[in-house]
Amino acid sequence: MTLAEALAAVWRQALAENASLVELEGRRYPVRRTPRRRLRQVDFEFAGEALRGIEQNPETPSRWAEMARAGKKVMQFTAGGRYLGNVAEGKVTFYRSPGATTKQPASSQGKAASR
Repeated sequence: MTLAEALAAVWRQALAENASLVELEGRRYPVRRTPRRRLRQVDFEFAGEALRGIEQNPETPSRWAEMARAGKKVMQFTAGGRYLGNVAEGKVTFYRSPGATTKQPASSQGKAASR
């Protein structure tokens, strides 16, 4: 399973199917509601990395929120506190390359900083 397939599976189960549990690679993760806006949220692991999917808040000023206001199902995904991408109506969009969520080795960081 690829990261894109995993994000789409989480979106489908949590938003499209309105499931209370999301199953991914044989593990189950609860779908919770945020305390303030009651948006659906799922904390899960994929390829050893902790990820979070959260239903798009329709009250924010973004094109994704505009889609949510129009009744579309949109879920944002974060890794390490940074936005990774989203799934809107089953279509996965990455904001940066999927491999960019992991830390680079110290030797690579030093080379990038000296450029």
